[in-house]
Amino acid sequence: MQTISSYDFKGKRALIRVDFNVPLNDKFEITDDTRMRAALPTIKKIIEGGGSPIIMSHLGRPKNGPEEKFSLKPLVNHLSELLGGATVKIAPDCIGDEVKAMAENVKPGEVLILENLRFYKEETAGDEEFAAKLAENGDCWVNDAFGTAHRAHASTAVIAKFFPNDKMFGYLIESEVESLDKVVKAPQRPLTAIMGGAKVSSKITIIENLLDKVDNLILGGGMKFTFVKAHGGKVGSSICEDEFLETALNIEKLAKEKGVNLYMASDVVAADAFSNDANTKVLPIGEIPDGWMGLDAGPDAIEDFKKVIEKSGTILWNGPIGVFEMEAFAEGTRAVGEAVVEATKKGAFSLVGGGDSVAAVNQLGFADGVSYISTAGGALLEYLEGKTLPGVAAVRGE
Repeated sequence: MQTISSYDFKGKRALIRVDFNVPLNDKFEITDDTRMRAALPTIKKIIEGGGSPIIMSHLGRPKNGPEEKFSLKPLVNHLSELLGGATVKIAPDCIGDEVKAMAENVKPGEVLILENLRFYKEETAGDEEFAAKLAENGDCWVNDAFGTAHRAHASTAVIAKFFPNDKMFGYLIESEVESLDKVVKAPQRPLTAIMGGAKVSSKITIIENLLDKVDNLILGGGMKFTFVKAHGGKVGSSICEDEFLETALNIEKLAKEKGVNLYMASDVVAADAFSNDANTKVLPIGEIPDGWMGLDAGPDAIEDFKKVIEKSGTILWNGPIGVFEMEAFAEGTRAVGEAVVEATKKGAFSLVGGGDSVAAVNQLGFADGVSYISTAGGALLEYLEGKTLPGVAAVRGE
């Protein structure tokens, strides 16, 4: 398998599939360029190697072909700035004779952005003919869009067959896969997974798959109330999925059979309203009265979690412990973050993934203290579920 570090890009047009699906405001200004910055090491490597990056991406979810509001034009000037003033041009389309001519005439060091791939339904359909037309624009293919690696789209997987000896991961996917493998394939023990968030239903498959791998599983966030109610506890008006009570009991049973230590909050910070200004009190987890809801882990639970985390060799954190966006209910998430940072200082490998937990780590100031922050959502979760990601398999030739 080729690697971006050893490949010779001199004089080559490198088709890079990136994830430039960035948020734009009503003036078409980029409001968060994290995804663009994540691709910079790969783009710079190609430029420094004497090649020409030809960038492919989607933006939004256009449904009726080309629409100006989904054009990649607003990204041109910003990408040029991020690359220190490099010449960045945009093609009027992503396939066709005019695009092909622009790609053939791009000079080393110049960057060409192809227009939104999803202006064609063939992209998401994984159409081979469309992939072949895209492939005509480059001499090699670099997949650096981990956020779409779980999709078998034309540009993320199918295109690989047209570059049998000239396909590779970009630095972002390379680091994502390496980091995830440190958790799921070769972890330092003990391995602790911290699963938060509101619903059991969205995490069932991941939890079941992790039970074969982890030593400790900490369940935080709103999902724990489904477990509490399954045992007859009172959860008041806390979030709870009644249709998953049996599932919760099965997860507990499975954890016991596999020798996994399962931890849930013994106490909670309950509130009489979903508001930062609500009245609050600390209560045992199964004794929340009607009209009250649990919005954060209590002090006893926090101490229990910290002890487990700080003794861990590998930590996976997906989902906050409480409603961290409100300061009154941020302590559980903050304390867990501090414990993860502390464990990392002692030599543990820590990976944070999933939108809410990444937001929490950034908001609470722990980003520099963890080993790796994953940029992916669905791809990360599917990898943790044990699924094959088409965008990864295509590069590996699996």
